[in-house]
Amino acid sequence: MYLYKLEITLEQQTVNLIVAAEDDDKAFSYVEGQLTRHFVSTPQPKEIALVEKKRLSPGSGYVIEGA
Repeated sequence: MYLYKLEITLEQQTVNLIVAAEDDDKAFSYVEGQLTRHFVSTPQPKEIALVEKKRLSPGSGYVIEGA
């Protein structure tokens, strides 16, 4: 299992998604569901980029700085 950091470009903003998945394909398949849960109206991603991938283990994580 891996921890993925994805950068998603939407119409008016860029968001980061951290998701645990078995492989790259699964990580990308979770994007729509996570966007649906977060936003009132589900935005259409213009671009999705894999920024970082780490093996999932206790203590794994990311620091995300504000803009």
